[in-house]
Amino acid sequence: MEAATKSVESGAKKLPRRDFLAWLSGVSMVGSTLAAVFSTFYFMKPRVTFGQPNRFPIGTPEDYPEGARIAIDAKRVCIVREGNRVAAISTTCTHLGCIVAPSATGFQCPCHGSQFDVDGNVTGGPAPKPLAWYGVSLTPSGDLEVDKDNEVQTGTYLSV
Repeated sequence: MEAATKSVESGAKKLPRRDFLAWLSGVSMVGSTLAAVFSTFYFMKPRVTFGQPNRFPIGTPEDYPEGARIAIDAKRVCIVREGNRVAAISTTCTHLGCIVAPSATGFQCPCHGSQFDVDGNVTGGPAPKPLAWYGVSLTPSGDLEVDKDNEVQTGTYLSV
């Protein structure tokens, strides 16, 4: 019987409970410290979300024929061409920010019924102020560029 007991005892060394708990506590503390350090550096890294640029090209003047009123919904702007003049009018309703659509009489908001004339002035509905006009410029390469950070006076056109 002594031989059987010796073979069992010599095969595996038992880890006492106190040593196991001490080891587990040490691993937990190291893991917590690493998680805290990682979280701190992750938190300190700036979270910048870039939106759409407010200055963007819209093509060449030849892309817009005489009398054109072309809405670019992705940019929320309508390009108006009258003769050799080009302008950009916002298509964001001043009531609640819906996208207005060009109509025969100007612009119309499909959400709450605001109506604007061809210059973006309010003619009906709940909109409190007219549509914004944005600056249009000609790049050195001959393309038109709209700058939504540059609001201009109503009726301001770029001669091309």
